[in-house]
Amino acid sequence: MGSGGNFHELAFEHALVGLVVTESRIIRACNPRFAEMFGYGRDELVDQSFMVLYPSQEEFVRIRDVGVEPLKKNNRYSDERIMARKDGSLFWCRVRGHSLTRDDDPLRRAVWSFADLSEMRVVMDLTMRERQIVMHLGEGRTSKEIARTLSISPRTVEAYRAKLLKKCGAANVAELLSHLSSMPH
Repeated sequence: MGSGGNFHELAFEHALVGLVVTESRIIRACNPRFAEMFGYGRDELVDQSFMVLYPSQEEFVRIRDVGVEPLKKNNRYSDERIMARKDGSLFWCRVRGHSLTRDDDPLRRAVWSFADLSEMRVVMDLTMRERQIVMHLGEGRTSKEIARTLSISPRTVEAYRAKLLKKCGAANVAELLSHLSSMPH
């Protein structure tokens, strides 16, 4: 490959993380690592809604609602969330996004990276709401902030937090997150 080689394409094709370009949450392009991570061929994903990669339609809708404001505000979004592979198995991902259309519709065109965390973090049998609460706790949000984001009461968040602590045998949120990420306490 001479000096005129397409290094951008090489970087995209051989990145160690999953990369995807979306338009209004429709996959327009993805690299091999992204498709492999979810158990699909690239051609199976291109022009598909991102919804096929979520454990439920409700989670697909909710994550949009959570991510739009940070994208509008500072053109970046990141979290760790549970996603679904083609075979239905669930796994943790680190997701980072950048809007290419920062205006009133930051999801109109965006670039996303996905890192598979399944070797570091095992998926426990959690309900969708428990997964949402854990995601927000992991980002350091308070019960009031989580309640506002999920449109539930702070008391409900506290009840979920207590249930999660008991379920995981953890004394506090740090221990809970450590347990859920399979790190030593």
